[in-house]
Amino acid sequence: MLTLTGIHHVTAISADIRRNYDFYTRVLGMRLVKRTVNQDDTSAYHLFYADGAGTPGSDLTFFDWPLPRERRGTHSITRTMLRVNGAASLEWWAKRLRAEGVQTGDITERDGRLTLDLEDPEGQRLSLIDDGGTGTFVPWEQSPVPPEYQIRGLGPVMLSVARLGLTDAVLRMVLGMQPQRTYPHPDFSNDTVHVYAMGNGGPAAEVHVVAQPHLPPAQAGAGGVHHVAFRVPTFAEHTAWAQRLRELRIPNSGIVDRYYFRSLYFREPNGILFELATDEPGFAVDEPAETLGERLALPPFLEPHRHVIEAGLKPLVVHG
Repeated sequence: MLTLTGIHHVTAISADIRRNYDFYTRVLGMRLVKRTVNQDDTSAYHLFYADGAGTPGSDLTFFDWPLPRERRGTHSITRTMLRVNGAASLEWWAKRLRAEGVQTGDITERDGRLTLDLEDPEGQRLSLIDDGGTGTFVPWEQSPVPPEYQIRGLGPVMLSVARLGLTDAVLRMVLGMQPQRTYPHPDFSNDTVHVYAMGNGGPAAEVHVVAQPHLPPAQAGAGGVHHVAFRVPTFAEHTAWAQRLRELRIPNSGIVDRYYFRSLYFREPNGILFELATDEPGFAVDEPAETLGERLALPPFLEPHRHVIEAGLKPLVVHG
């Protein structure tokens, strides 16, 4: 039986990539593990922030696109959660973020987990959640954040859809996720959030879905999320997933080799872009683990164009 094992990565949009780089590496203390370009638009950076090793399930990634701010609404991924360990970590983060002028909420218990909401400089909606120390995590030794407080990886993502029924069917019947529980939406108290789990479940393997037909459709832009990817452990299982989508006649991209992982894209019925991405081979396939993200990495089919690509990219400000 095919089983997804959790969130692989979340890809969002930034119109200010230098500020983005400063916020995620300096303020949030995440490691830039891959400095590359959008393979379909090589004029744009594609930056991957993660834990110290670029562990699958820890990647928050950004396309560098000069777009206006996202218009918030439904048919979209509305919040990305990041895992930390314990109440003391959340207290530490609340002080750090407020000292940096970051917009935050109060630490509160939501869906049984202590949670701290925040927004990045472009309005990207994030939450730090207590994962109780579960899951794989590799600290980044050069992070400005002490290891005990570092972001450990991705938590759940929240989807807003106009109609729950069709999305529910895809999550359960196509992707094999299991309904777990519900809780009230933190910003719309009359709306109910439905929690679905993958694999063994837990905060690194959940999708939270809320039906909000009363909201207008979102318009993509800076501060918004482009897509969410779910983890497939091996190439063999990924090939089987492609076959499954074909058999179910679900329109999809077919397998796309991103070099660092293989991808398979399709849209669920409310228009949100899903990706199935492999854990293998990983980010160290083309550069040493000790120096991940320090230079522009290009997959082999783009390497002949390095000079032109590099000339079109703005330099990232290197702090410290």
